[in-house]
Amino acid sequence: MATLVSDSLAKKNNDKASANSTAQVIGGHGTNSYSNNSSYQRLSVNIVTKKIEDAIMKNLDVETLSSTSNIFRVADFGCGVGSNTINSMQDLLQIVKKKYISQCPTSSQMPEFQVIFNDQFTNDFNTLFTYLPQDKQYLVASVPGSFHNQVLPKSSLHLAHCSYSLHWLSRLPKELRDERSPAWNKGKIHYTSAPPEVLMAYATQFAEDLDNFLSARGREMVSGGMIVIVGSSIPDGMPYSQVVNGIMFDCMGSILMDMVKTGSISEADVDAFNVPIYACPPGEFIEGVERNGLFSIEVIELMNPAPWLKGPIDIPVFVKHVRAAMEGMFSNHFPSKSIDELFDHLVLKLSDISQQLESCYRDGLQLFAILKRK
Repeated sequence: MATLVSDSLAKKNNDKASANSTAQVIGGHGTNSYSNNSSYQRLSVNIVTKKIEDAIMKNLDVETLSSTSNIFRVADFGCGVGSNTINSMQDLLQIVKKKYISQCPTSSQMPEFQVIFNDQFTNDFNTLFTYLPQDKQYLVASVPGSFHNQVLPKSSLHLAHCSYSLHWLSRLPKELRDERSPAWNKGKIHYTSAPPEVLMAYATQFAEDLDNFLSARGREMVSGGMIVIVGSSIPDGMPYSQVVNGIMFDCMGSILMDMVKTGSISEADVDAFNVPIYACPPGEFIEGVERNGLFSIEVIELMNPAPWLKGPIDIPVFVKHVRAAMEGMFSNHFPSKSIDELFDHLVLKLSDISQQLESCYRDGLQLFAILKRK
């Protein structure tokens, strides 16, 4: 379930949607803010920390990297708002320092470290930086812009991190809103339970986005640099309707159509709206990396993103996390007065099918990958 809530979320027009240039979480420190409702994401990332350490200790050649620069740069792409990204970057720096001590025991001093936070232009960087520790031992910069494009100088980056951001599409395929197309997604807001042409449109767009992301990082990254990727996935061949997030998207679509009947929103608005999320199976991810050709895959596996979630799901808490991450996407498309109605009904609808949610597949819904620049 934590796979739904991302570190970077959506914007107004679906035809302009973009994974980290479209996402819009609730900023600030309020009750519904992302910074106060993102504990699921942090717990999901925590379970891969040891795996990240193992991969860096084994595959990152800090001696060679430090021979060309006395500054070691780390960047978080799709950083979002709140303490999660700060904690993740500090964890990475501690691991890199450990690798320096291990590989370069006679070195007189560590390099300088710079941490770069990247997200959309509308990201609340002011709130983000309030979480920086006073005693931080690294330089900090924010770089707004879409991570599907180059945002850093060539050959300047040593280690990249991208957590729960890649699954947001840079834009929605226009055929989803074309009445003449087999992929017209009328009455639905996602590829869950939709015709195969809709799924194919999402998959094709994700493949293009992944290639652009890798090409941009390839230009920014030095040879031997690494990318850590954590995000939404699903086993090859499994329908998305078998996981909690898929059922939730179906429920959202059903609620919106009910709201059409009551006059809260128009049917045209629903037909024009699609959630720009694609959970890429590992097979497609591997094909995309190999097709791009700039990176080798050092590690790739599927994991349970929420092994701590046992027993009944706390639906109100779950929906609160979802709302903190996704409200901006809905409020930019539908009337603002309809947003409370949508999420209030979502709590009720999911509560009615809580036993079905409990029986959903959960294990392999988080992709963990380590890529190395050739």
